[in-house]
This record gives sequence, C-alpha cells and structure tokens, in this order.
Amino acid sequence: MLKNYFPIFHWLPNYKKAYLTNDIVAGLTVGIMLIPQGMAYAMIAGLPPVFGLYAALVPQVIYALMGTSRQLAVGPVAMDSLLVASGLTALSLSGIEEYISMAIFLSLFMGVIQLSLGLLRAGFLVNFLSKPVISGFTSGAAIIIGLSQLKHVLGVDIPRNNKVHQLLFNVIEKFKEINIYTVTIATIAILIILLIKKLNKRYRINIPGALLVVLFGILTVYGLELYHSDVKIIGVVPDGLPAFKIPNISLHTVAELTPIAITLALVAFMEAISVAKAVQEKQNEYEVYANQELIALGTSNIIGSLFQSYPTTGGFSRTAVNEQAGAKTGISSMVSAVIVGSTLLFFTSLFHYLPNAVLGAIIMVAVFGLIDFKYPVELLKKRKDEFVLLLVTFLITISVGITQGIILGILFSLLLMVYRVSKPHIAVIARIEGTNYYNNINRFHSSVAIRKDVLGIRIDAQLFFGNTTFFKKALLKEIKLKGKHLKLLIINTEAISYIDNTAANMLYKMIQELKQKNIKVMFSGTTGPTRDILFKSGIIDILGKENLFLRSHEAEDFYDGKHNRTEKFRSIAEQTESIAS
Repeated sequence: MLKNYFPIFHWLPNYKKAYLTNDIVAGLTVGIMLIPQGMAYAMIAGLPPVFGLYAALVPQVIYALMGTSRQLAVGPVAMDSLLVASGLTALSLSGIEEYISMAIFLSLFMGVIQLSLGLLRAGFLVNFLSKPVISGFTSGAAIIIGLSQLKHVLGVDIPRNNKVHQLLFNVIEKFKEINIYTVTIATIAILIILLIKKLNKRYRINIPGALLVVLFGILTVYGLELYHSDVKIIGVVPDGLPAFKIPNISLHTVAELTPIAITLALVAFMEAISVAKAVQEKQNEYEVYANQELIALGTSNIIGSLFQSYPTTGGFSRTAVNEQAGAKTGISSMVSAVIVGSTLLFFTSLFHYLPNAVLGAIIMVAVFGLIDFKYPVELLKKRKDEFVLLLVTFLITISVGITQGIILGILFSLLLMVYRVSKPHIAVIARIEGTNYYNNINRFHSSVAIRKDVLGIRIDAQLFFGNTTFFKKALLKEIKLKGKHLKLLIINTEAISYIDNTAANMLYKMIQELKQKNIKVMFSGTTGPTRDILFKSGIIDILGKENLFLRSHEAEDFYDGKHNRTEKFRSIAEQTESIAS
C-alpha cells in the first residue's frame, strides 16, 4: 500500500550505482537552470524573485518521493505563474504582503484539489482539455507573458494587464520613457540565450544560457554602475531557507479563489502529465499513472505551501534538459533541490545587482517558444471546426482574460462534442454484390445490390437522449423513401455499446409501430452490453430473440429463407448476462 503512494520504494531498492553519475550531472544542470528561471517566473506571478527559489525547493523533493515519472522536473513554470497573477490582480488586495499570502494559499488550495481528484481516481478529467483549446490558450498566454515583460525589458513602469490590446496601449503611452541601458542589456541577453540555444541544439550540449546572461547582467550593472542610471535591479534577496508557516486566509477569500484554483489544478496537471508521458515513451523502466501524478503534484503543492511556495508543476523545458542530461531517477530532483537550497543559504547576495531586464529577457525567450504556429495551420487545412475552437480560445485569452480563455475554451470544446454526438453518422447500408459485406451505399453506390423491400441502417455512435430524435428522424426519412415496398429493416448495431432509457423507449415504440405496418425489424452485430440492455429494457420482447443476428447478411438470408440458423450461431447472437450466469 505504501509503495502505491510512494513509488520511490519501487525504484530505490533496485537503484544502480551506474545511475548515480547521471543523476548528479542532471540534477546540477537543472538546479543551475532553476535559479534564474525560478526568480524570473516569480516576477511573472507578481512576487519577489526569492519566492521562485522557494517554489523550486520543497515541491520537487516531495515529487521525487511520490511521482511516477523519474525525469519530471517540478517547480515554478511560466503558465501557472501567469494564472496566479491573473487571478490575484482581479482581487482587491491591500498590499504586497496580502498578495504573497494569497499566492501561497493558492498553492495549498490547488494542491488539495489535485490530491482529492487523485484519491477519487479522476485523472481522466484532463481528457476534457482538448489539444486545440490547450494550443490556443498556451499561445495566447505566452504572448501575454512575453508582453508583460516589456516593462522590465524597456525599463519603464507599465501597469500590469492581462489583455494584449491594453498592454500594447500602455507600452505606447510610456514609449518616450524607455531606458536605453536597460534595452541594451535585455537585447544582448536575448541574443546570447538564442545563440546558446542554437549551439546546444546543434552540438547536443547543455550550456546554461540563462545562468550566463545572469552573470553578464550582474557584472555589467555592477562594473558600469548602471544602477545609478535608473537600471532597475533585484536588490536585496533574503537569505536562508523558507520558514514553516501555515497559510492564513478567510473563508470569503476561499470563495473568491475557487475558480482560479480549479483552473490552476487542471492546467498544471495537464502540463505535468503531458510532458511526463512524452518522456516516459523514451523509457522502458516505468509507467506514468495519471491518478498517482495528481496525488504527487497535489501533495507537493500542499507541503510546498507550508514552506512559502506558490503553485508549481512539471516544467517542459527543465524536464527536457533533465532527461537529455541523463537523469534516471528522482535523485536528480533531490540534487537540484540541494543546489537551490545552497543558493538560498549562501549565495543570495550575489544576485543583488541582477537587472530585471535579464530576467525579463529569460522569460521572453522561454515563453515565445511555447507559441505554436504549425498546429493551427494543420487544423486550418484538415479540421476547420477545431481550428475555429483554437482561434476562439486564443482570442478570448488575449482579449478577455487568462482564466476566461481556458474555461470558455473547455466549455466550447464540450459544446462541440455535444453537437457532434447529437448528430452522429448514420449510413444506409446494402450488400456488396457477390459478397457478404454490407457497406454505405453512398460510398459504394456502383457495387452494392440495393433492394426495394430491404433497408439496412447503421448508426456509428451510442444511442442516448441527445441523439435519439436525430436517429429517429433519419430512420423515418429512409423508411418513407422506400415506401410501400419495404418489408424488412435491418439495424446494424456494431458501433453501439450503450442505449439509455430514452433511446430504449424510442426503439420499443418504433419497432411496435413498424410491426403494425407489417415491416419486420432485425438487429445485426449487436454487442454483449447492448444485448443486455435489449433484454433488461424489454425491447427483446417485442423484437423477438430470433431477430438477433451476428451479421447483416445472415439477417437478410434468413428473411429470404436461404439461411438456416444453427443452434450454435443462435446461442451466440442471443447471449446475454442473464443467460451466461
């Protein structure tokens, strides 16, 4: 039981000495990467940079103990940081202290939600975050994050806003106040990061570009004394490990934070599980389990909040670096935590002269890489309805708000799904000449033998209250087209595994009405679960067990008197739960 919740007890007893070097190297690499990244992402969240280091400390240790992925790097990420800022700036807060308290409480709140979903085995909920919605939301959020850093890159005081048009308007208003030193530092930092990324990709190395531009920024500002020229710097970074503190918040605040906490919980889980599964596909030693991931991430956020961490999850870039650096187990995350902890204990004073422009540059390069151009173009060519869904989500995200973008995107994707299942594909089928195969007459019109007295219908969906009326109308339309010649209706039910009460009542009445018109009804290809429903709902009483067939051609041949049903085939076609028991 303990191993189920703490997968470390699965892999630690079998830990190989050969793994240790890889884990240490990967842990050092990610730890060094985490320091500037964590501080930068804290700025996105509207928090002092040191809280990025707090968020990079405890959560990844807890995840190393409880997570099923052995390479996932947990810590602060750009998307969640933006969601924190978006949710908290919408509230009326008295000052930075209350803002910090709320951000930390959000970590606790979303952790409780994730843990609860994991214990309830609700990992399937992430399936409702469709790829078009996530792509539109991610691209929109990336643009907002990038533009929000213009105040640091340009060195001007631009009011925070999560609407792109308003952000750009605010930038234009402040354009004359741009600090040329700040812009120069940011531009050079961006070019250095891009150059190092290109070198890393070409030569398959892991030069810590973010750390190098941090050193460049500190040395430039300190050496040229640019802090006297209004170049904004981080200033004093508190040293020491985060203290244990229980978040204190009112019930009224809980109600206000509920929507953003739920959004954070789901989006953070989606980020983590997608990258964890992507990395796991390259491994043969373990499996990633969605529900345990929820439990691990939830617990990481809960315990992390007790040590002043704001919301965290698995990061795309850091996980990729961790895997490429050779990480084999969660030991690499523990090494990363040691690097971050050592920085907090001994090296925070080194960051005093770090310019905000460098952190802004790091963020801009990181998040603009999240903007996906290929996928929308692909959807535009192949699936225009999903392209519209992506575009709507993107536009809402950049023009209305971050939270509204993801929530309305999910809502629209569910509405699209409901629309599709309410109008399922229904085909008129007939036998292909010279064979026993039945196919759609519209696709195989030149090779099917269409009979005036026989109508074959296939519905490629479940039958439930949402599509019952559509199915009935389509069926009656085809029956009417056949006219008085129709004597046999064959309903192919191979694609149906469930019939709800509304649909069952419709079928019962329809079969009854057709029998009164001397039209015989037969079912073919009926699966076990569907047969069970036919028997339990009483449909079989009016249909007749003798009218269940394995294949459509058997039904037609039996009607024509060409096929004698053996006891074996009859028992298979009529098999139900009750008979089996």
